[in-house]
Amino acid sequence: MAAESADLRRQLRRVERRRSLRAFLLVAPLVLFLLVVFVWPIGGLLWRSVDNSELQQVMPATAAGLLAWDGEGLPPEAVQASLVQELRAAVSNGVVGVVGRRLNYEDSGMRSLLNQTLRKLPTQEPASWQAALQAVSPRWADPATWQLLRRAAPATTDRYWLATLDRERNVTGDIVPLPDQERVYLSIFSRTLQIAGIVTLLCLLLGYPLAYLLATLPTGTGNLLLILVLLPFWTSLLVRTASWIVLLQSGGLLNQGLQGLGLISAPLELVFNRFGVIVSMTHILLPFMVLPLYSVMKGIPAHYQRAAISLGAHPFAAFWQVYVPQTMAGVGAGVILVFIMALGYYITPALLGGPADQMVSYYVAYYTNTTNNWGMAAALGSLLLVVTLLLYLVYQRLTQQPNPQRR
Repeated sequence: MAAESADLRRQLRRVERRRSLRAFLLVAPLVLFLLVVFVWPIGGLLWRSVDNSELQQVMPATAAGLLAWDGEGLPPEAVQASLVQELRAAVSNGVVGVVGRRLNYEDSGMRSLLNQTLRKLPTQEPASWQAALQAVSPRWADPATWQLLRRAAPATTDRYWLATLDRERNVTGDIVPLPDQERVYLSIFSRTLQIAGIVTLLCLLLGYPLAYLLATLPTGTGNLLLILVLLPFWTSLLVRTASWIVLLQSGGLLNQGLQGLGLISAPLELVFNRFGVIVSMTHILLPFMVLPLYSVMKGIPAHYQRAAISLGAHPFAAFWQVYVPQTMAGVGAGVILVFIMALGYYITPALLGGPADQMVSYYVAYYTNTTNNWGMAAALGSLLLVVTLLLYLVYQRLTQQPNPQRR
C-alpha cells in the first residue's frame, strides 16, 4: 500500500508539472509581447532620464580624471592634456557633437568653446596644456568651466529629474530652485492637470445623462444611439481635430451662424486658445466616459427606483439615493480613463491651442524631435508616468470593496 501511495503521488506530481508547463507555454507569447512592447520601452525611458554616459563614452580618461579631482582651483595638468587628446580623437571619430550637445545642456556656450579650442590649439605639444588652453580662451582659467565638465562626468545624473521640478544643483552640489525666469515645468504640469481635470468633469457632466438615456431607452433605439456615440471612433483623430478648426475659426460655421442670427457683431476667438482645446478634447474623449457608465447602468434593475418611489420617496431622491450609488463603479472607471488619456494628449492642443495651452506631451515631442535632448524628454515622460500610476493607485484605493467575510 505504501509503494502504491508513493507511486500515485509521483504520478500526480508529474501530471501537475505537465499542466503547469502547458499553462506556461500558453501564456508565454503574451508575456513575451508585454516584455518587448511595454516593459522594455518603459525601462529604457526610465534609464534615459538618468543616463549621463556621453562624456564617459567619448572621453573616458577625462571623465575619470575630473571625478578624481576635488573641484578646487583648476584640475591637474594630466586632466587638461587628456581633454585635448580625447577631443581631437572625438573629432576624428565624428562623435565630438555628442559631447558638445551634452555640455550645452549645462551652458549654452560650451559647444562654441569646444569648437574654438579645437581650431586654435597648437598642433605641436606645448610645454603646458594649461597655458595653451588659457591662451585660446580665458574661460579655461575659470574653475567654473571645469566644474561644469565635472558635473557632466558621472555615468548617471539627477539633472533632468530636478529640471522637471524646476530645481538644479549648484556648484557645491546642493539642490536649489531655478531662477524665476527659468521655472516652467511645474506650471506646465499644473496646466496639464488643470486641462485634463476640466475635460474629465465636462465629459462626466455630458456623459452621465447620455449613458442614462441609452440604458433606459428601448433596445432598438438605444443601440442606434450607441452607434452614433461610437461613430467618432471610426474617424481619424487628426480629421476630428481639424474639423473643429473649421467650425470654430473666425470665419467658421459657428461664428457665421451667430453673426447671421445677430447674436454677435464680431467673430469670437474660439480656436487657438484654451477654449478650443477643451471643446475638442471633450468631444474626442466623451465616448470613453459614456461606455463604462453605459455598461454599469445597463445592469441596474429599473424596479429599484420604482420600489423607492412606491414607498414614498421623491423621484429625484430615489434617483440620487438609490440609482446613482450603484453607478459609482462606472463613474470611477470613466473618470480615471478619461483623465489619464487627457494627460497625454498632444495633437489636439498642438493644433487648437496657443503657446500657453501646450501640455507636457508637447514638450516631450519637442525635446525628442527638435533638440534631441533625450534625457529631458525621458524625464518629462517618466514624471508623467509616475503621476498616472499614482492616480491609478488612488483610484484602486477608492474603489476597493471591503471583504464581506471580514465583517
